[in-house]
Amino acid sequence: MLDAARKLHQAGVLGLNERNSDFIMRLNPRRLYPRVDDKVLTKELALAAGMAVPDLYGIIRNQGEVRSFTAIVENHESFVIKPAQGSGGDGIFVITGRSERKRDSFRLSSGVVVSEDEILYHLSNIVGGQYSLSGNPDKALIEYCVQFDPVFTEVSYQGVPDIRVVVYRGYPAMAMVRLPTRASDGKANLHQGAVGAGIDMGTGITTTGVLDNEIVDEHPDTGALVAGLEIPQWDFILASSARGFEVTGLGYLGVDMVIDRDRGPLILEMNARPGLSIQIANRAGLADRIARIEAIYDDAATPEKRAGVCRQEFKL
Repeated sequence: MLDAARKLHQAGVLGLNERNSDFIMRLNPRRLYPRVDDKVLTKELALAAGMAVPDLYGIIRNQGEVRSFTAIVENHESFVIKPAQGSGGDGIFVITGRSERKRDSFRLSSGVVVSEDEILYHLSNIVGGQYSLSGNPDKALIEYCVQFDPVFTEVSYQGVPDIRVVVYRGYPAMAMVRLPTRASDGKANLHQGAVGAGIDMGTGITTTGVLDNEIVDEHPDTGALVAGLEIPQWDFILASSARGFEVTGLGYLGVDMVIDRDRGPLILEMNARPGLSIQIANRAGLADRIARIEAIYDDAATPEKRAGVCRQEFKL
């Protein structure tokens, strides 16, 4: 066990304890956590910084407002419902349309049809805190449903892929795209069975795939190769991720973005505790990249400059 840990450390792999003690505890003050743990506040901060985010249709803040759902979505065929303080994709409903036979029934991304009463019950659970990080009462967000870019058509099952960028002190250190699968119920969540694919920081082209911590070449549902995809607007995605440092004040940060087919890259959310599976997908260690960022760090560099530096430093 110790020998294996030593070899991983020598290979530049960042471990969980090191991540928690050396980076999260040191660089992410607890008082700043609400900036990423509360999706309403994250959206407000991103908008104030001029960053593009999915449109917010409405917020349900308490049980008395649950019935306002009908009016909020009256003019929308598709939308997403999510807890403001949820994590890991829990509690998220992706509505892709209304039932052809009943206007007050809705179709989930999985194809399942749910009634309005079922959605109201789900909203009641959200504001009751069933999905919140703390277990305390929460808010439910109803927002624009992203339509994924056609580049992902062959490597996504029902849901919308997202791009995770780990940012260290404002420098994008590593990135991957998370591809929904049947097992993940169309969600871009690795812990629920989505595929992660590493991204060459220099080109924005996908490399290795990972599924349940195992290296894979193909998407399990479509059979399409996960390597070789060129991520659109890569420069913009890296610069936007780098700007997350100024927006949140967090020195160790995960920035999640989606690419809408009409609106381009959008900030989905940010995370103060990004996981470490990204290293498997990239077949590279975060510790080495973080050490390099420390060596070249410039506190006067703009987000665009920092993103450009990392494209050169970490290209394959």
